[in-house]
Amino acid sequence: METSSLMMIFFILLFAVSFWKIYAFLPNKQLEDDDTTKEAQEELQHLMLKVIKKNGGNLEGKKLFDLMITDEEFDKKKFWRFNENRLNRVLFSYFLQNPHLKNIEDIYEELK
Repeated sequence: METSSLMMIFFILLFAVSFWKIYAFLPNKQLEDDDTTKEAQEELQHLMLKVIKKNGGNLEGKKLFDLMITDEEFDKKKFWRFNENRLNRVLFSYFLQNPHLKNIEDIYEELK
């Protein structure tokens, strides 16, 4: 056999082994603290609506965030990555689902 043929065979074999090793270490099941699922998003949205309804509509992002993380329903282990940017994504998602709402005050008025 020629050298180039041997090199190609070994390259293909080592590529297959490398691919298998990478695949073997990828997570196959959902993690316990996975907060990117649809259920987790709905849970955050429910919590956000509860906090808005409880504290009034004159909340800003930082104040709403602080109230959410101190709420008794907030799961600190599951949502350990929750931050203000994530809250903004939840708010934006809610505004997309309800295009007639423009701000937190509108959400509060609708929840009354």
